[in-house]
Amino acid sequence: MKAKNPSESLTIMTELVLPNDTNNLNNLFGGQLLSWMDRCAAISAHRHSSRQVVTAAVNNVSFAQPIAQASIVTLEATVSRAFNSSIEVFVDVFIEDNRGGRKRTKTNEAIYTFVAVDQLGNPIQIAPVEPETDLEKKRHEGALRRKQLSLILSGKMKPEDAHELKALFFPEEKL
Repeated sequence: MKAKNPSESLTIMTELVLPNDTNNLNNLFGGQLLSWMDRCAAISAHRHSSRQVVTAAVNNVSFAQPIAQASIVTLEATVSRAFNSSIEVFVDVFIEDNRGGRKRTKTNEAIYTFVAVDQLGNPIQIAPVEPETDLEKKRHEGALRRKQLSLILSGKMKPEDAHELKALFFPEEKL
């Protein structure tokens, strides 16, 4: 199966924070942002796999700063790595200065994992990812460690078998 570049899965969504999207502090409700990120990431995973995908995990969400009502929110999702049937997707969230400028500020990010499935809902093999930029390479490399950590936490892998993860903490040990 031919590898695909992360740019082929790029998905950009833009939303306006309306009053019904906010909490009692007039900031975007975290659950609404999670919903937007999940949709954006799912489209990115679908573009990579050309298959139906299901959300397997939300590996990390960083709510770095609140997003005020009336903000223009842009979500950008790209596939960072694909394993057999699972796909890791990064979502970066930006707001625009809505007072006349188009300056963008990164406010949040998340890492989602999806599984590509066939018409019966069974996992199906997908193409690998071939990163191009420095950021894509960094995210691609880190995906294996994140997967190993997830497998350890779920009891599906023994810590001593997670060589890439161990190397992060014990670089002097020969593995």
